[in-house]
Amino acid sequence: MANHFASILTIFANVIFTLTTVNAVNYNVITLGAKGDGRSDSTRAFMAAWVNACGSVTPATIYVPRGRYMVGAMQFTGPCRNGAITVRIDGTLVAPSNYFVLGHEQFWLHFYSVSGVTIVGGTLDAQGAGLWACKASRSRNCPDGATSLAIFNSRNVLVYGLSSVNSQMFHIVVNGCDNVAVVGANVMAPWNSPNTDGIHVQLSTGVTILNSKIGTGDDCISIGPGARNLWIEGVACGPGHGISIGSLGKDYNEQGVQNVTVKRTTFWGSENGLRIKSWARPSNGFVDGVLFQNAIMTNVQNPIVIDQNYCPVHNCPSQASGVKISNVRYQDIHGTSATKVAVKLDCSKKYPCQGITMQDVNLSFRNQLSAYAYCANAAGTTLGVMKPTGCL
Repeated sequence: MANHFASILTIFANVIFTLTTVNAVNYNVITLGAKGDGRSDSTRAFMAAWVNACGSVTPATIYVPRGRYMVGAMQFTGPCRNGAITVRIDGTLVAPSNYFVLGHEQFWLHFYSVSGVTIVGGTLDAQGAGLWACKASRSRNCPDGATSLAIFNSRNVLVYGLSSVNSQMFHIVVNGCDNVAVVGANVMAPWNSPNTDGIHVQLSTGVTILNSKIGTGDDCISIGPGARNLWIEGVACGPGHGISIGSLGKDYNEQGVQNVTVKRTTFWGSENGLRIKSWARPSNGFVDGVLFQNAIMTNVQNPIVIDQNYCPVHNCPSQASGVKISNVRYQDIHGTSATKVAVKLDCSKKYPCQGITMQDVNLSFRNQLSAYAYCANAAGTTLGVMKPTGCL
């Protein structure tokens, strides 16, 4: 815990330094040609601001005043000449209304190989409804869609107070990074918007997600292979598919997930609460050292679930999952389940879950009726209150 918060304090110190340094350079996107009318293409002005800020030898701020700025796909690439760039957004960035413009791009805003970058405030509106409708029609001409904010191969990055609405695909992705914090985010998309994960983390170390509200059509937070030393606290999820480790085991050669803490979370009307999921096929992946602590469930379909037979498509592999799950602790989890099975641990028949601990779990089915627990190939212990009755 100390290491995570020390990292956050370091990033905040960099932000304060950038905003208060007398020699900091300020690049206003309007001065560079942007128009906040929601119609004019301001992409070039934003890219010019980045080139200037990245090339500055002193700390720099890119300032986006109030207004709606229509921008296309942009890649903000480092390394930069200074290690303290703040992107301060008082307005809203709007994607082109024609979803094909971004639809064939992988990312809308892409920060790549940067260090010491802070994004403060603002709203990203990807206007994804048109693409969702295309996908719902099952047309073969629909593009995949773009992630709204991608942070790749970067370190010491802070995203603070950002709102992301109606993404085409994932809202925020952190991939291949070290020491990234997402604090005070507000992420929203309708419950039936496909693949609109709120925050996805993979192949990254020291990522912190704090005090954020997330409601989407997919996982509120998804944790992929190679995520280590991840701290999630103070997150409200709903609607959505919960906070999920996985899916894992889609590839045989896959990095594991290790040392994950999820605490002080609330779930409202979500499909899942705290979930670990893996495909039923051979893999050398693993999950080790997870703490789920102090979670409140309200009408959640699957409050606690390990699913090692995960398969959302046809032609499921129907083998034994090779992902080894161990040392997972559920502590102080309470509230209501929307289904009778409030606890479901469906582990691998080849590599049973080991070291599962249930402590002070109190979940009821709807109007205080008895709920059930189901366990398959899971070994562990129960401590304190255990409702429904433990099946370990």
